[in-house]
Amino acid sequence: MSTVALLGEDRGHRSHQELNALRPMLDVDTVWVPSDSGFAIEEYDGVWLVPGSPYADDAAVLRALTVVRERGIPFLGSCGGMQYAVVEFVRSVLGEAATHAESDGEGDDNVVTALACSLYGEERVVTPVAGTRFAAWVDEPFTGMHFCSYAPTAEVVDRLVAAGVVVGATADDAGAEVLEFPDHPFYVASMFQPHIGALAGAPVHPLVQAFTDAVRQGAGHA
Repeated sequence: MSTVALLGEDRGHRSHQELNALRPMLDVDTVWVPSDSGFAIEEYDGVWLVPGSPYADDAAVLRALTVVRERGIPFLGSCGGMQYAVVEFVRSVLGEAATHAESDGEGDDNVVTALACSLYGEERVVTPVAGTRFAAWVDEPFTGMHFCSYAPTAEVVDRLVAAGVVVGATADDAGAEVLEFPDHPFYVASMFQPHIGALAGAPVHPLVQAFTDAVRQGAGHA
C-alpha cells in the first residue's frame, strides 16, 4: 500500500488528534515523520505537511518541499503547510527573498504575516472558485475550521497568481483558502484544515480524498 509522510510533529493538539482519528479512514498508509528526524522525503509516495508550525526543523521542511515539488510527489499542505509551501515557492521558483513573520520575525520580506483577525479555532464559509481543480472536488461552499493566526499576504498571492498558481477557494478574513501550484500532478495547500471532524466520525473530505487518490495512482514520481 502507498505510504504518506505526515511531515511535522504530533504535539497532541486538537488538530493532531483529529488527524490521527482520520488515519484509519484513509486508503493509504500514513506515518508521522518529525521534521528533525533526518528523513529522506523521496522515500514516501505522498507528503502531507501538517499544521503545527514552526516545525522542529524549518530548514529541513523547506528542503523537503523543494524535493516534493521538483520530483512530482503528491503533496497536501494544511495551515502551516500552506504557509511554508508559499515561502519555498517564492524562494526557489520566483528567486526572491521570502520569510515567515512567526518563525523569522517581522520584516520587509515577510510573505506570511499575522492575520488581522486570528482564525485560531474559527469557522469560515469556504467558497470554491469556479473552474479550478478544487471546485471539481468540492462544488458548493462549506464551513471550514481553522487553527491559523498567520497566512500568506494578499500581495504575495498576487505574485503567485502571476506565476501560474491558482486560487482554488476563498473565505472572509482568510483571503486565499486554497492554492493549486502549477507544473505538478498534485501540489495543493489549504488554510482550512480538512481533517477536522474525524473525531466526530465525519467522512473523509474531498480534498483529502483527491490527495490520496493521487498518491495511490503514483502521480508524478520522477
